[in-house]
Amino acid sequence: MHAFVQKGHDVFLISEKIGYEKELEDLGIRLIDIPDDRRGKNPISDVLLQRKYHAILKNLRPDLVFTNNIKPNIYAGMACQSLKIPYVPNVTGLGTPVEHEGLLQKITVNMYRVGVRGAKFIYFQNQENIAFFNNHKMMPRKGTAILLPGSGVNLQTHPLLEWESDRENDPSSGTIRFLFAARIMKEKGIDLFLDAAKHFTKLRNDVVFDVCGECDDASYLSILEDLDKEGVIHYHGLQKDLTPFYKTCSCFLYPSYYPEGMSNVLLEAAACGRPLIAADRSGCRETVDDGISGYVVPINNSQAVIDAVKRFLDLSESERKQMGIAGRQKMEKEFDRNIVISIYLSTLKEALNPSD
Repeated sequence: MHAFVQKGHDVFLISEKIGYEKELEDLGIRLIDIPDDRRGKNPISDVLLQRKYHAILKNLRPDLVFTNNIKPNIYAGMACQSLKIPYVPNVTGLGTPVEHEGLLQKITVNMYRVGVRGAKFIYFQNQENIAFFNNHKMMPRKGTAILLPGSGVNLQTHPLLEWESDRENDPSSGTIRFLFAARIMKEKGIDLFLDAAKHFTKLRNDVVFDVCGECDDASYLSILEDLDKEGVIHYHGLQKDLTPFYKTCSCFLYPSYYPEGMSNVLLEAAACGRPLIAADRSGCRETVDDGISGYVVPINNSQAVIDAVKRFLDLSESERKQMGIAGRQKMEKEFDRNIVISIYLSTLKEALNPSD
């Protein structure tokens, strides 16, 4: 968004307030608050949401609208169609309602089909999502799928971080830390992370398992707090800045099997030079070169996660560091946010000057 401001465009963000208002204002972006109740299933609320998008966009009359996530893609997309405003949906993951078969999937797929049918371009963050849209005949007849490397990662704000100590020359100087950072819910792989923490903290006194994130599923709060008291994990709650945790961690352990578009935390951790252990599912596997910058493990398999952690622990310190460097190089080559910005600016130019 800041790139658009730098090019002289007026930029408005229509979104629920999430605590970054000052940062957005400093970048020259104007925020319009619109609570979207992203998990709500009340059809009346959704009709009201679509009307809010319509009213805001009718007043603004923007040259182009970028949308992302399911409800904005559907309801803001419908508003753009009725107002004849060009728009580009960004499919940042299918989401549970779309991925799992059943009545809710059929309803959501049909609504998605309506929401994107006026789009000339649709951004996707992994190939599986493109295949899903094609297989379910969700792509507009004249629409073009554009594959993005997720949201990319800012290589300046997430630089290659030095390791806090050289444990190979001085093994007593520190511990081996595994970090999990995400919204706390089952599909993000938190149970698999906790199984690994329980297993290895019984066997070794040189490992630490850190958890950052707010509990989307409230039932996990007491579980995490109890495990923290027992010394199995360190639970740090919601953290706006993960850089200090990337710096101290030895490996980012994120066995999520949630329907991701592309996992931002995996991109950030790799950019900071930390090896990854990630699940073999779209939106996660793409961030890891298995055996080179980390390990890819089968989906929802606790023993596979434990085995991968053991493989990592068996590496020398220099081998772990080399994994981290390989991850950083992968981010520089494939996931630099400037790649995403360039595609966005190209799409904007095409929308404003379609004959060029």
